[in-house]
Amino acid sequence: MVSQIQPPTQPEVIYPDSDGQPVANNTIQFGWIVEIKQNLDWLFADDPNVFVAGDLFWYPVEGRNKIVNAPDVMVVLGRPKGDRLCYQQWKEEGIAPQVVFEILSPSNTQTEMDKKLLFYDRYGVEEYYIYDPDRNNLRGWLRSEDGLDVIPQMEDWVSPRLKIRFALSTEGLQLYRPDGERFLTYTEISRNAEQERQRAEQERQRAELAEQARRDAIPRLLQMNLSIEQIAQALGLSVEEVRTLAQD
Repeated sequence: MVSQIQPPTQPEVIYPDSDGQPVANNTIQFGWIVEIKQNLDWLFADDPNVFVAGDLFWYPVEGRNKIVNAPDVMVVLGRPKGDRLCYQQWKEEGIAPQVVFEILSPSNTQTEMDKKLLFYDRYGVEEYYIYDPDRNNLRGWLRSEDGLDVIPQMEDWVSPRLKIRFALSTEGLQLYRPDGERFLTYTEISRNAEQERQRAEQERQRAELAEQARRDAIPRLLQMNLSIEQIAQALGLSVEEVRTLAQD
């Protein structure tokens, strides 16, 4: 009897979703990451096929778990929203993140950033933006036929993919949505949401008071011998509504 020798099984490749390092090295860097990521989530909230992530491991090559990067913020147009432990490009129809943001901290070295640029250039990023909040310095690269090229003038630059506008002032970087609205901080978003909630509550209370005032007016108007039709016209109600309220 001739026995067949089974080929050795290939070990499963593990794609870690963390390197044990913090998302950000300081509150300034973290604040910018959160602001950009949340505002992009808001911008594309109604598009189910735009995936936005912050500090998510991106593996561009199947079987090569040493080839990895974790952009501070990345945007993938053409891929569905949803949770992922990491972004494995071969499971995402081969679509690479088109837009990447990096926020510098004092610990970032030039060598580290050079490696990131090479990575993003090699694996298909179309737009790459770096902001240094300490120096209020913004740089950008845009893909051409030869790879990622420096964008010579970033002031009032509009992202071809995201349609957002970049503006620099002495106070720092400002990003604007396609409708001209400024990107908001988490605090501003929360404050606006609370103000909107209060306005809605005030409007609800005004509507209830107005409704109660109409209810209270109907018996008095009936006592003045006004007809149902006259009362309806005076209060801006239908005849049926007046009859119902009169019965109540």
